[in-house]
Amino acid sequence: MNSGNVKVVVAMKINVMKINAIKVKLFYTWRSLFFISLTVIAFTSIGEEFTEEHKQWLKQKFAEQHQNLIPIVAVADMYFACNKLRKVDPIQLPLADLVTKEDKNVLAEKLSVCLGSDEIKSDLALNFGLQGCFHQQLSGLPDEERKIKMELVDKAILSLSREERQQSFTRCVNAQTIVYLK
Repeated sequence: MNSGNVKVVVAMKINVMKINAIKVKLFYTWRSLFFISLTVIAFTSIGEEFTEEHKQWLKQKFAEQHQNLIPIVAVADMYFACNKLRKVDPIQLPLADLVTKEDKNVLAEKLSVCLGSDEIKSDLALNFGLQGCFHQQLSGLPDEERKIKMELVDKAILSLSREERQQSFTRCVNAQTIVYLK
């Protein structure tokens, strides 16, 4: 072999070694990413299970309090959304304050005044309840995202049957009430 061929062979071997080194680095990088992904998935599911288990524990431990809070939360949701639209009371209290600080009889009276001729079992009251409940459920989102999702809620309310809206409101209030257990 002449020196030119030797240089080419050596250069090819160096390139093969570099390529192999890159392959090894890529392998370990992908392997690490794979394990990180699995870890995130595992912790996410553990977190979701814990949250659901924790909710069940709260419901069992505070079942009576939970049952007593459900109508208060439902009325607060209805009043909150009704007052937001109709502005019967010039001061818009936060939903949490309506549930935790407002006397339940005063809250019921405020809802009655806000609803006017509509009854608490009316479609309008149910729609207000859904809007109030979802307002709180989405309260952790940025303003623009919450606004978009509330528009979707409003569209969904228009497209659902009364039975579907009632089921949705019941589920929403049930989940929402857990926040107020002490």
